[in-house]
Amino acid sequence: MNAPLAVVTVTYSPGEHLRTFLDSLASATTRPVTVLLADNGSTDGAPEAAADERENVRLVRTGENIGYGGAANRAVALTDPAAEFVMVVNPDVRWSPGSIDALLAAAERWPRAGSLGPRILEPDGSRYPSARRVPDLTSGSLHAILGSVWPTNPWTQRYRQDTDAVDERPVGWLSGSCLLLRRAAFDSVGGFDSRYFMYMEDVDLGDRLGRAGWLNVYVPDAVVTHAKGHAAGRHPESMLPAHHESAYRFQADRHPAPWQAPLRGVLRLGLAVRSRIVVASALRRRDGADGVPGDDAPHTQVGPGERRER
Repeated sequence: MNAPLAVVTVTYSPGEHLRTFLDSLASATTRPVTVLLADNGSTDGAPEAAADERENVRLVRTGENIGYGGAANRAVALTDPAAEFVMVVNPDVRWSPGSIDALLAAAERWPRAGSLGPRILEPDGSRYPSARRVPDLTSGSLHAILGSVWPTNPWTQRYRQDTDAVDERPVGWLSGSCLLLRRAAFDSVGGFDSRYFMYMEDVDLGDRLGRAGWLNVYVPDAVVTHAKGHAAGRHPESMLPAHHESAYRFQADRHPAPWQAPLRGVLRLGLAVRSRIVVASALRRRDGADGVPGDDAPHTQVGPGERRER
């Protein structure tokens, strides 16, 4: 348990969040840590400054904006393949003391855990529902349609597992904002599916790990705080349609039969209509009277490496 640990984070102009991430990382584990910044085209200089100032930080330029999963895969591929674990984390996470060590201890208790995720807190200290069921076509669609207008509907409650006890347990999937990955498991399923430029890549990974016989284990004794997408709401006209496209891809991949084509058609149409509605709503909030971009649009990732609610 004293072997070096690689921590991968995908950066896209992370600003001061990256400094907080790196400063708090020092207390998260007693292991020596190497941080790989998979940079998708930052323009704020923060990744370069971090690599210059800190000996344990390495900058990996992807060359262009290749999306969250693709960038994470590229950085993971540069880590020691003999290492048992690697962490993939958003750069706007603040670590609590001992949080990584708590995840590693849980990995010892769960030898079939392919991924392990901490309890994720909102900036106000409330718990974010980061451990969820894999959405099926019915529950996923009804959550998407009703979640924002009827948050307590049974499909959203079942999907988000808001009422479940906060205990260590296997779940369907874990938020990709902070994941400890067993390298053998991650490699066995081919890592993140890079077709998901943004959104749903964590749901897809958790589902594929589960189908391959691995577990996704929620570890509430490990705690991090997530800023949830510091640039959220700036470009809803492109980000929100991308969210809906990823949601369609996830379900279409799992319902590929010819006889399911009508279902896929209805799903695509429904998501397209919903996308137009939420984009219009987000633009109104962004372009409100104060002129300040909103930060409450229902999306999960606004830049490759920034995650939001869903």
